Amino acid sequence: MRRDELDRFLAGVECRALRIAELATHDRDEALDLVQDAMLALVRRYSDRAPAEWAPLFHRILQNGIRDWMRRRTFRARLRAWLGRPSEEDAPDPIEALADPDGVDPAMHFERSDSGRHLEAALHALPLRQQQAFLLRAWEGLDVAETARAMRCSQGSVKTHYSRAIQALRTRLGDESR
Repeated sequence: MRRDELDRFLAGVECRALRIAELATHDRDEALDLVQDAMLALVRRYSDRAPAEWAPLFHRILQNGIRDWMRRRTFRARLRAWLGRPSEEDAPDPIEALADPDGVDPAMHFERSDSGRHLEAALHALPLRQQQAFLLRAWEGLDVAETARAMRCSQGSVKTHYSRAIQALRTRLGDESR
C-alpha cells in the first residue's frame, strides 16, 4: 500500500518538479537529472515517513540539488575562464537543430506562446529564493510551513520572498503586456 502511495505522489509531482528544475537550470537534461536524483533520494531516505511529509521533503531535496548544481556550474565557469577555455554552454547542440518528426508537444507550444515566454522570462528574472518560494507556494500548493521546511528558512522568510516574487511578477508581466 505504501509503495502505491509513493508511486502516485511521485507521478503527481514529476511534471511540476521538472518545470521548476528547468526554470532554474535552463537545461532540460540537467533538470531531468535533478528531478530523478531528488525522487531517488526521497525513496531511499524518506519512504518510511508519513505521506504528508513527502512534498516538503521532496522539494527540499530538489532545491538543494538545484543549489548544488548552480554552485558547480559557477565553479566550472570560473575554472574555464581561468584556464582560457570556452564554456560548454557556448557550443550549439546538433540534436536540438533536428526537426521533431511528431510535431510540437503542448508544453513546447505553451513555452513558445507569447504569454508563456513572458511568464518564463519573468520567472527567470526572479532571484532564486523568490523563484523557489513562488513555485513551491503557487505551483506546488505547499503551505507556508511546508515551503519553509523545503527551503530551510523561517516562515517569515517564505512570506517575504513570496510577496516580493508576486510583486516582481506583477510589475514585469504588467510591463510586458502593454
